[in-house]
Amino acid sequence: MSEYILQLENISKFFGPVIALNGVTLRLAKGEVHCLLGDNGAGKSTLIKTLAGVHCPDKGEYLFEGKPVRFGSPRQALDCGIATVYQDLALVPLISVARNFFMGREPQKKLFGVIPVMDHELAATTARDKLAEMGIKVRDPHQPIGTMSGGEKQCLAIARAIHFGAKVLILDEPTAALGVKQSVNVLKLIAKARQRGISVIFITHNVNHAYPIGDSFTLLNRGKSLGTFAKNEVAKDEVLDMMAGGAEMQKLVAELDGVTI
Repeated sequence: MSEYILQLENISKFFGPVIALNGVTLRLAKGEVHCLLGDNGAGKSTLIKTLAGVHCPDKGEYLFEGKPVRFGSPRQALDCGIATVYQDLALVPLISVARNFFMGREPQKKLFGVIPVMDHELAATTARDKLAEMGIKVRDPHQPIGTMSGGEKQCLAIARAIHFGAKVLILDEPTAALGVKQSVNVLKLIAKARQRGISVIFITHNVNHAYPIGDSFTLLNRGKSLGTFAKNEVAKDEVLDMMAGGAEMQKLVAELDGVTI
């Protein structure tokens, strides 16, 4: 068995003349939090969608648990245990916490012993208990999810993926729109997922969120990988410098020094 649960080997993706990804390699170890870092336009979204089964790579190899895979849809990736939580969370604000938790996988019971209907009480009890296990206290699982904070919604989407057997959890900018305390709660939830043996790919452009929780880091810039680094190989300031284009910034500063304003 491979030490990696998921591997992208020299992956490229093209959209007509646009090169979205160019020879990117990413390897995710079992029980690891791997941070994928890059500024806007770096190729993070295309890489996420490739991992999630939305896009098929045009070049390179995608391996899951050591075996080559080629997903035709996100459902196929999900059936293998690769769950993706996007920024929009795929939640419906006007329906309850419990129904959002089980959306598409509703537990059923037989009405009058014949008619299959959703078992709302089982859904509510399970949702409340599973969220409590992840440190999320829900006042009423029948309340509309729109009444929850942004951080609570993010945690619910993550807890839902864990409950339904995710082996790999892909998180798309989970702290981007959150305050400091809510971001900390999400980072704690990522740590709990790692403790359960779940492998996590944490996509972000915020080094201050990535560095404390990450075990390894891959940096993207304009569709290319700048390399993968273990936490003991690179300091936070070095990661920030690579993301910010340190060499380009130094060149710009040197140019501006000779400009009179």
